[in-house]
Amino acid sequence: MILSRFLRKKKKKVAQILLTFSDTEDRRRSLNSRETIKSLILSDVIPIINENDTVATDELKFGDNDRLAARVAQIVEADLLLLLTDVKGLYNQNPKHYDNAKLLETVKKIDSQIYKMASSQTNSYGSGGMFTKIQAAEIAGSYGCNTLIFQGNIDNPFKNLKKNDVGSLFISSEKKKKGVKNWLAGSINISGTLEIDNGAINALNKGASLLPIGIQRVLGKFSKGDIIEIIDYNGKKLGKGISYYDANEVEMIKGKKSTLIKKILGYEGREEIIHRDYLYLSKR
Repeated sequence: MILSRFLRKKKKKVAQILLTFSDTEDRRRSLNSRETIKSLILSDVIPIINENDTVATDELKFGDNDRLAARVAQIVEADLLLLLTDVKGLYNQNPKHYDNAKLLETVKKIDSQIYKMASSQTNSYGSGGMFTKIQAAEIAGSYGCNTLIFQGNIDNPFKNLKKNDVGSLFISSEKKKKGVKNWLAGSINISGTLEIDNGAINALNKGASLLPIGIQRVLGKFSKGDIIEIIDYNGKKLGKGISYYDANEVEMIKGKKSTLIKKILGYEGREEIIHRDYLYLSKR
């Protein structure tokens, strides 16, 4: 490995870590990954992290290093994610095709317009293009981590960044979270979706758990313990959480009072679909 040889010349110790999709999306395994990474850092070893392509499948893989980096940043509770690319940052249009393209130095909100500005073409230096970097910035921002995208295909990119302060900084509006809510915020393995009514939205915003009576529609197939997304009537994403019931059971008890769960399902279950301790709500 070229980087390893370079760092050895600098008398720096390195270790390679190969992560799979499940190593970040499974709560227990993500905690193990975090402890491994932190132990290496405390031992003055620089971890070099890549996706384990030999065991990854198309259905269960990151597919690009940008989203992998965002999830690793979440695991170690980083304050800033740095993503290098072959241009100075995010432009309002592709700078390789338009001479009048303008660099966006600060981005406070990622929306459809920001994604339209991003080129979907991959570059020569990694597995993702600007589009996946925006996705990574959105993942990182969901749990309170800022992202800086800047040029890396030049000599001494970090010295250049420090000297010229050129790049695109994505500022998160979210507060840093701890524990399971931090992990939930950055999770990208969503198994299903629940559409809820205004009463449920108000209750969640006041700190309540999600009860079956507030559920309007059940979308997708998910199992007990899966992460599911919560949306409103217009499809706006409100948050996500860990479901206590599977999709078929939620379909049976949606819109019903919790006192009827035993009668409908035939067993004494929990009164909530998602407990507030396992629920993440987005500001957006």
